[in-house]
Amino acid sequence: MRVVQIVPVVRVGSGVEAVAHHLETEWRNLGIDTQQFTLRDAGGSWLPEPGQGLLGRLQLALRVIWFSAAGSIIARRRWKTPAADTVVICHNDVLFGDVYVNHGILYAAMRARGHSLTRMARNPLHLFTWARDAIRYAGTRHRVIVNLTRAEDEQLRRTYPRVTPRTVVIGNGVDIEHYRPFSGDREALRRELGLPVDARLGVFVGHEYARKGLPQSMEALGHLPADVHLVVVGGTDDMIARASRSAATLGLSGRVHFAGRQGDVRPWLHAADFLVFPSRYEAYSLVVLEAMATGLPVVVTPVGAVPELVLDGVNGAVVDLNAGSVAEGIARLLAGDPTELSLAARRTAEEHSWEAVARRYARLFETILAERG
Repeated sequence: MRVVQIVPVVRVGSGVEAVAHHLETEWRNLGIDTQQFTLRDAGGSWLPEPGQGLLGRLQLALRVIWFSAAGSIIARRRWKTPAADTVVICHNDVLFGDVYVNHGILYAAMRARGHSLTRMARNPLHLFTWARDAIRYAGTRHRVIVNLTRAEDEQLRRTYPRVTPRTVVIGNGVDIEHYRPFSGDREALRRELGLPVDARLGVFVGHEYARKGLPQSMEALGHLPADVHLVVVGGTDDMIARASRSAATLGLSGRVHFAGRQGDVRPWLHAADFLVFPSRYEAYSLVVLEAMATGLPVVVTPVGAVPELVLDGVNGAVVDLNAGSVAEGIARLLAGDPTELSLAARRTAEEHSWEAVARRYARLFETILAERG
């Protein structure tokens, strides 16, 4: 069997590119020949990595439009009649492939943030993506659509009622060897990171502060004892500056610590006592599983994979998206047995290893090849 992954970039990190990287690694461990078709293969190597601000948004739009258009044409020419043992799986933009992995529904994300029509109308890239995916789901360009959760499967059909390909649910995974509970000196680690040694510390990880619930997470600190702190990992310089001003307005400057973008989030997870991530919308949040793999209980809203991963009071707290509920969830965790919560979180992550996810995809590929043949 040979698998071709269509994705703009394959690399270690976060997001879709990391999903493709982990799947590629595990398929090769299973003896499956795995190849890539990236933005570079679609002739887009001249397009720069998106930066910050308006220029960054324009750069991102160019990459999406180029990969959607040129990538679709080139990929179709190359694999219109694939070899008998080849399956093509598409993760982003390109309108071609036996399998398309739905990593999120743009309109659902906009609706979760409110004023969805206004948000869509003022961003031409949003309108382009919505129209492109309407064509994708109503056509026969893919044999199978993979949704990451049962809720996302239902959401897809509500958003695009004319879904033609059959759908299956296969969630994302976590590297349980890379993300492990910390066994070192945590006080020393906190000193190294510039964090308070004696605080009860939550960690927030994300680059979209508003959608992922940072304002409510910071406000929740005002309902909790003064020794409860929050460290924020991710965000641009402008976002950090605005959030710092908000923390000061709330009287929380000394309790909210901003780490900025980090290539490796593990030290920050290891330094913390819990993850707080009350997001408005997630298709499948990798950071929740990564935190649980390090033994952190999580304070999360019931979006994406949370209903399938988090059992309230056992490995985390499921809350509503408001400061009071987030504060109550944090308080419940802090009142619980930290050892039991940590062990339960780790057990959940172990059930969702990338190896197990790759095997589920491999079984799907075998079915597709059998149907084709």
